[in-house]
Amino acid sequence: MAKQIKVFGASQKVNHPVEVEAFLRELLAKPPRSAKKLEQRKYEFSAGTKVPTIQNRDLIAVAKQQNIKLPRLLEQMLQKRSVRTISGVSPIGILTKPYPCPGRCVYCPTEDRMPKSYMSNQPAAARAVRNKFHPYKQVFNRLTALAESGHPTSKLEIIVMGGTWSFLPHRYQSWYLKRCYDAANEFGLSEAKKKEYRKVATTLKKSQTWNETADHRIIGLTLETRPDFINERELVRMRRYGCTRIEIGVQTLNDDIQRLTKRGHSRKHVVKAMKLMKDFGFKVCWHLMPGLPGSTPENDLEWMKEVFSNPDMGPDFIKIYPCVVLETAELKEWWERGDYVPYHDDDLVKLLTQFQTFVPEWTRIMRLMRDIPVSNILDGAKFSNLRQILKDQPEKLRELVGDKFYDEHNLAETSYIFRDIRAREVGFADFEKNPELLTIPPVLVRRDYEASEGQEVFLSFEDEKKEHLFALLRLRKPSGQPFKHYASALKNAAFIREVHSYGGEVSVGDTEGLGQHRGLGRKLIEEAERIVRDEWGMDKISIIAGIGTREYYRKFGYEEKSTYMVKRLK
Repeated sequence: MAKQIKVFGASQKVNHPVEVEAFLRELLAKPPRSAKKLEQRKYEFSAGTKVPTIQNRDLIAVAKQQNIKLPRLLEQMLQKRSVRTISGVSPIGILTKPYPCPGRCVYCPTEDRMPKSYMSNQPAAARAVRNKFHPYKQVFNRLTALAESGHPTSKLEIIVMGGTWSFLPHRYQSWYLKRCYDAANEFGLSEAKKKEYRKVATTLKKSQTWNETADHRIIGLTLETRPDFINERELVRMRRYGCTRIEIGVQTLNDDIQRLTKRGHSRKHVVKAMKLMKDFGFKVCWHLMPGLPGSTPENDLEWMKEVFSNPDMGPDFIKIYPCVVLETAELKEWWERGDYVPYHDDDLVKLLTQFQTFVPEWTRIMRLMRDIPVSNILDGAKFSNLRQILKDQPEKLRELVGDKFYDEHNLAETSYIFRDIRAREVGFADFEKNPELLTIPPVLVRRDYEASEGQEVFLSFEDEKKEHLFALLRLRKPSGQPFKHYASALKNAAFIREVHSYGGEVSVGDTEGLGQHRGLGRKLIEEAERIVRDEWGMDKISIIAGIGTREYYRKFGYEEKSTYMVKRLK
């Protein structure tokens, strides 16, 4: 524990600090309204002072040195890839060590010295390799990179990748996640404070307790597994780790295709897992894979519609990973024999433009393509920006799908734009075109639906047109199935499965932003409590809180019981 771990991403020297500070003062006096205007101002300043064009990272560094609070919009313009934290948290993707996989899926790459289904030149995988898959190094170095590029890092979502988490040895799981909490807790501490922390944080539980009030809190933890590995004991273990979201590789709802591709589970496993996970309060993300051997675009569209039309399904998040041919996958042999032909760009765009119209407002499309480098794909679709094409590139869209499909499906109509959560997050809004979003009072919206033999209520604060989303809450009345564990939290309780405010991350303790620190979360919780008490006749709510959010819920009278935050309603 005492051994010093080498980290990457040390601060670099600011070039021309006097001129950088002078330019920063100019920006603060008259902030630019767009990134384009910021670049124009930088060019004009450079021409007038004869210094090289000022880098955003230098402006951020000087602001920190001078303890200058940047206006939120200017801060986002200066941040490298501001989209990383625009949803209100700082996501940190890390990989577990290479370990045998229980699956034999024909489409998965099997690169040496890598976890199953990952390739060493993928961004997150490359970072993991550089850090030798060590969890502390991966988290600490990612925090360093985010902080150096101007992102707030007080609210962290750790996303653990690397195959089937549930198949890893339990001892390794506990060690791995403790080191994640250690990295978050120690980031930014002096050496003396680190020594003090290490004397105290001798167990996973103690590291988690420290993280409840740390400067860098893990407010969400995502673990990946398979539907057939989900059972009550596994969910209890995940809760002890602080897990709040589970990603499962569903791939397809067609059992014949699952057998053909050697997936090893069926839709009955998916249905059972969904009921268990949601009744435990977890958020659930599905991985979907159109274009598998034995399927057609028409068949894919049918089962993809069922993802949301069937109450036994209904994931909260989806990631779409179209099947492609990769060098180290068994599927390559099928492709070489002519037994498999993948979808190409036009097939896939047609399929996904139709599918996204069935995705409800309470689901978030997290990915439309996996981040596989194009150089790794032997055959299959290679585009990765469908959202951008649909919203901003009508000519490109028409070229991809053809005139007939474009006109038949009215793709020129604005109503065809995505309606999922990510598409409506207020942080992605164009504030030059919609300046009123900076000042308007959001409106409370309610959407009810059935899911896994229970009842779900999706509460949100949106603008009057329901085009921009400021905050959300997921409330569940469970199916009533009995559990042997965690009775103090699970028995006779309604569940708040998520509370989330959007508009860019605002650090803990800072003033309000577009969605965060405006009291919207409190108002959503109060409305959820009213529904549970007055409409459902229940007197207990449990929140599946991340470790770093426990302090927040304590403000509203919730107490920790069996890893949940629980409140009795009067």
